[in-house]
Amino acid sequence: MDRVNFFDYIKANIRWIGTIWFFGILMTVILILNNVPVHEILYGIFLCALLFAVVLGAGYYVCRRRCQQLGELGAAVDISLRGLPECIEPTECEYQELLRMLFVKKQELEQRMLSHEKEQTEYYTMWVHQIKTPIAALKLLLEEEKGGERQREEELAELFRIEQYVEMALSYTRLESESTDFVFRRAELDDVIREAVRKYAKQFIRKKISLCYEPIGRRVLTDEKWLNFVLGQLLSNALKYTQKGSISIFMRKDCLVVQDTGIGIRTEDLPRVCEMGYTGYNGHADSRSTGIGLYLCSRILKKLGHGFSITSQEGNGTCVMIRFEEKEIEG
Repeated sequence: MDRVNFFDYIKANIRWIGTIWFFGILMTVILILNNVPVHEILYGIFLCALLFAVVLGAGYYVCRRRCQQLGELGAAVDISLRGLPECIEPTECEYQELLRMLFVKKQELEQRMLSHEKEQTEYYTMWVHQIKTPIAALKLLLEEEKGGERQREEELAELFRIEQYVEMALSYTRLESESTDFVFRRAELDDVIREAVRKYAKQFIRKKISLCYEPIGRRVLTDEKWLNFVLGQLLSNALKYTQKGSISIFMRKDCLVVQDTGIGIRTEDLPRVCEMGYTGYNGHADSRSTGIGLYLCSRILKKLGHGFSITSQEGNGTCVMIRFEEKEIEG
């Protein structure tokens, strides 16, 4: 780019050069027809040709210099666009503006890719670390010589935790995949809720936690599979941090509410509970806490177009709300 052939420059500017030659020949013919002395005509042609050569040479020099600047800039395009030659024509200004916009987009994409790769690495590192705990616990349980009903329950609980971690990993992978298709349709909230509750029924029984739920009778536009995953994660969290009492599922205006009577969340931890890997004070006290569940829930609900909010008070339980933009879909 820093070397410009003179003939390429002529070819690129053939229009205005041809126009100048046309008018030069036309003026010469007019002067001859008006009986202007030949030596005066030749003198005028000489001056015009000299001026034309100077203008053409200056134009070629400017073009060559600008191309050299662009060539030097091209080697550092990954760093900055500072140093672009000053635009002369409006079209050049438009091209330079377009170039700057493309450069900004390129930087944004690179930043997003780096952030995404870092996030994936952190996620799988945490996931592998967390899944080792239930596997080790299950191994110890299986190594016991004697086993009764209680031991069997503990084994099943550990296996269920492994299944949860695997499901979270698969959901994260699918969520980040460009090929993920969300299937939106009119769904009965009661069907989604019952399926999620059925999955955690044994956990409710084992921990002797009561479920307060009455049929809602609402239909919303959503993806049933992903909404079911979110409800499952919310129930899992509620069961994990509720030692006694109950978990309630109900509608409050346009929001589906999952409320528990658990240990709650500290006020200083609330703004960060949806950050990846953040467990907060109460999460640190529980070795089973991953800091992944609520992160996935917030990401999924954002993609589904549903609102998501959490209120809690330490010692008085937690209230999670999913807001549906459409109150109800007529069918």
